[in-house]
Amino acid sequence: MSVNKAYKFRIYPTKQQEILIAKTVGCSRFVFNRFLGQWNDTYKETGKGLTYNSCSAELTQLKKEFVWLKEVDSTALQSSLKNLSNSYTRFFKKQNQAPRFKSKKNPVQSYTTKHTNGNIEVVNNKIKLPKLGFVRFAKSREVEGRILHATIRRNPTGKYFVSILAETEVQPLEKTESSIGIDLGITAFAILSDGQMIDNNKFTPKMEKKLTREQRKLSKRALNAKNKGINLLDAKNYQKQKCKVARIHEKVTNQRDDFLNKLSTEIIKNHDIICIEDLNTKGMLRNHKLAKSISDVSWSAFVTKLEYKAKWYSKTIVKISRWFPSSQICSDCGHQDGKKSLEIRDWTCSVCHEHHDRDINASKNILAEGLKSLVLA
Repeated sequence: MSVNKAYKFRIYPTKQQEILIAKTVGCSRFVFNRFLGQWNDTYKETGKGLTYNSCSAELTQLKKEFVWLKEVDSTALQSSLKNLSNSYTRFFKKQNQAPRFKSKKNPVQSYTTKHTNGNIEVVNNKIKLPKLGFVRFAKSREVEGRILHATIRRNPTGKYFVSILAETEVQPLEKTESSIGIDLGITAFAILSDGQMIDNNKFTPKMEKKLTREQRKLSKRALNAKNKGINLLDAKNYQKQKCKVARIHEKVTNQRDDFLNKLSTEIIKNHDIICIEDLNTKGMLRNHKLAKSISDVSWSAFVTKLEYKAKWYSKTIVKISRWFPSSQICSDCGHQDGKKSLEIRDWTCSVCHEHHDRDINASKNILAEGLKSLVLA
C-alpha cells in the first residue's frame, strides 16, 4: 500500500545557513501576509477572492520590486502561496477558520519547499536542501520512498528540524485474529477489555513545579526589561530564560509524543479490530475542573495515531457513539440498573451479581458494541 509518511530529523546548520533559513522564513511570511491582505481586500470589494494562479503570476513581478525575494528558495515562496490558497479553500468548506496574518513573534518559525529535480536528497549524514546546500543532520533512520517536500523549522529552543514527506510502500501486518476494546481515562490513560491498564504518566504535572518556578523568573525578567525601557527582543536575560522555559515545554511534548507513538504501535501490531469511543474532546475541555488533565493525556492525538496506523497496516478502527452508556451496562448480562455517578468506581450487578471494575467493564462493553456494529454494517 502506498502512503505518505513523514520523517523528522534534527539538523545542524552553519551560521550562514541559519541566516538563510531566517531570511527564507521571513520572505515566506512576507509573501503570505501581503497576498492575504490583497485577498481580503478583493473579497470585500467584489465578493470574490483571488486564485493561486493570479497570485503566483503577481509574485513574479513582486520579485522585481523587492529584489531580496530572489535571495531565497523560490519554491518556498510558491508553497507559502499554495498554503494560503488551501487555507481559504478549507475555510469556505467550513473546515477551519479564516487564515490569519503570520507573526515573526510566533514561537515556531518554518517554511516548506517542494522536491524538484533532486533538490532534496539524503547523502550519508547530510541532507541536501534548496539554496542551503548540504546540512548535517541526526540520521536516526533511512528515508524510504519518493520525497515529496520538506519543512524546515526553528523551535523556540533554538533547535532546527526538517520534516520530510515521502511516498512509500507499507506492507500490511500479519493478522492476529484478536479484537480489543479501549476505554480512555484520566487516572489510567487507557483501560483495555483484556483487563490491562495503561498508566497515565502525567508528563505535565511531573514538571509543573519546575515549570512554575522558571515561568516566575521569566515574568520578573520581563518586568525588569520593561522598567529599564528595553525591548524584550533585545533583553538578553529575558531571551535566555524564555529559551529555558521552552526547553521544559519541549521535553514534555517529546515525552508525551514518544509514549503515544509506542502505545498506538503496540496496539495496532497485536490486534486486528480496535473499538474505541468517539469522544467529544473539545466539549469536555470546557469543564474547567478536568480541562488541564484532559489536555495532558492527549486523547485526540492518540486516536489520530491509531487511525492512520490502522489504515497503513490494514487494521480496523471502530468508533462507538459517545452517547453509548458503556460504563452503565453490565458486560456479563447486559442489565442497566440506572445512572452511576463518576464517584462509583466499582459495582455489583443486581441481576447476575457479577462485580465490576467500572473502567474494565466499560472497555468490554465498547468491544461488544463495536463488534456488533461491524456485523450490522
